Amino acid sequence: MSQTTKIEYQKDGHFTRPASTFRNFISADPNSQFPAEKGRYALYLSPGCPWAHRTIIVRAMKRLEDIIDLYVLSPSMVDKGWCFNGAEGTLPKDPLYGFTYLRELYFKANPDFEGRFTVPVLWDKKAHTMVNNESSEIIRMLYTEFDAFLPEQYREATKGAAGLRPEHLRPQIDELNEWVYDTVNNGVYKCGFATKQESFDANVYPLFASLDRLEGILAGHGKPFLFGNHVTEADVRLYTTIARFDVAYHTVFMCNLKSIRHDYLFLHRWFRRLYWDEGSEETGGAFHKTTAPWIGSYAKGYAGARVKVTNSQGPVIVPRGPAVLVEPLADDEKI
Repeated sequence: MSQTTKIEYQKDGHFTRPASTFRNFISADPNSQFPAEKGRYALYLSPGCPWAHRTIIVRAMKRLEDIIDLYVLSPSMVDKGWCFNGAEGTLPKDPLYGFTYLRELYFKANPDFEGRFTVPVLWDKKAHTMVNNESSEIIRMLYTEFDAFLPEQYREATKGAAGLRPEHLRPQIDELNEWVYDTVNNGVYKCGFATKQESFDANVYPLFASLDRLEGILAGHGKPFLFGNHVTEADVRLYTTIARFDVAYHTVFMCNLKSIRHDYLFLHRWFRRLYWDEGSEETGGAFHKTTAPWIGSYAKGYAGARVKVTNSQGPVIVPRGPAVLVEPLADDEKI
């Protein structure tokens, strides 16, 4: 049960992200391999990870808290990766098997596993195995496959054009997701984990060009969200990066050509409208309650990760600030 294959994150000074490995699907079809059932599945995640953050936002937006369990690991990695240690109110042990490390869960699913031990993990408690560890696929399962257990108003089909991935917007959402993932979601990592100046330069300018492009989209149509008046998958996927930008990526990852709060008027307002969403019927307060408890810890987690991935020497130094983690919404900015 020891990992013998070394996972390579660097190639010629460039950060490379290996693909996820467990890619099965939960289905509303009761005859499928992994049928949707209340209480059968659990999400394992760390609140520090933006990919995992997507899944708890959607779980909360869809009102699936009583249908899919949530097991929260430490917000920061240790030498053996993600762990249960009770830090900052997280769980002290895996509630199903008593494990300390996420890697133990991977080995339970596959004793010969040689990939990365990543979050999120969608786990089948009945079959005692891993269903999926790719966030972009997990959130799409959550949109629709458990709708039979939800009140009518929270079902994706009922929402129609106001859904997270409405049919008429799917091509546009997929197209935006593609370049946002490459240059923004993963772009910050390609900057922060670069080990050569040319690698950093090759990624930092495309990152800010894409932020400029997103600013232009919001400014151009004047609506609160990326595709209009309703939150879509594109907003969820972008949000978890922007939530970490000024508090961690700007400092720890040196993505400091601009900041969101000072240089992107429309993108900053978009972010704050999502973050300060308490009382929202559309989101159920999902963005605030999955971000506010952890946003002060993001920089610490990334400082440690950067030292590990880039093989840096010396102590981990965590930058302080900004003094105000998220600025409030003015009355005339509220929806």
